[in-house]
Amino acid sequence: MKQAIALGLLLVAAGCQRMESAQTPNEQQEILSWRARRITSLKAPDGWLSLVGLHWLVEGPNSLGSDPSNTIVLKAKVPPHLGTLVLAKGMVTLEPNPSAGLTIGGKPMAAAAVLIPDTDPKGPTVVEVGTVGFQVIKRNERFGLRVKDSESEARTHFRGIDYFPIDAKWRVEARFEPFNPPRHINMPNILGITTDEIAPGLLAFTIDGKEYRVEPILEEGTKDYFIVFKDATSGKETYGAARFVYAPPPDREGRTVIDFNKAYNPPCAFTPFATCPLPPPQNRLPFRVDAGEKKYAGGHEE
Repeated sequence: MKQAIALGLLLVAAGCQRMESAQTPNEQQEILSWRARRITSLKAPDGWLSLVGLHWLVEGPNSLGSDPSNTIVLKAKVPPHLGTLVLAKGMVTLEPNPSAGLTIGGKPMAAAAVLIPDTDPKGPTVVEVGTVGFQVIKRNERFGLRVKDSESEARTHFRGIDYFPIDAKWRVEARFEPFNPPRHINMPNILGITTDEIAPGLLAFTIDGKEYRVEPILEEGTKDYFIVFKDATSGKETYGAARFVYAPPPDREGRTVIDFNKAYNPPCAFTPFATCPLPPPQNRLPFRVDAGEKKYAGGHEE
């Protein structure tokens, strides 16, 4: 009888643990829908899987095309000589080769045009030729050319993403501890370039009875808090450099939720041509986050 009671208590305890870890049907469906949107975005013709090149511009003329004689050689199905990018006084102008067939917004390029970089609210200007599109990016004072190809091998041979099981344990309530005023922090990226970011405060949360804090940043044009983090799975089951997750802005009481079930791989997990930020020391978590996306099987190793 005592053995039966003990077994019954164990089963009840196990059942309670499963209930604590179970997401509600609505929460599960919301995460599954988020995953589907994420895959759709990755696989879009101009999504991260289409990224095939990143070329830093030098001051003055930068010839462009598939011919090896160019300053910037594009490894894609484009004409030998597309034109010349001229970097002067913090501005990039494209002088097109009239016979190359370049377009902007679907209209043929008939004359030289200034290319607005990705940091400008009006930009970026995207130039297209065949299946290839390119735009200017700015990182601090450096200008580069980001090149995408809808027929890239990474996009046409996408292997899908593997995930940890959805678990309510990793949908954690967080308390916002604001910085007054918000701090400016230097955040390095995978290329060794440091950018100035705004950190509004800390998000405090509890895992397995112990409190931790992460430091989110505010991206321009977004309200959600952006968290770049590492944990004890990084470099093993998950991408080594970092993973990303967003949290809604806190309510009036300073409460929000970090759902690590939505932790996802940065673009640099799929391509060596992305400029992904690295986590600040505060965001290097000493425990395993068994939630969200796992390492991409066909991806780029950091």
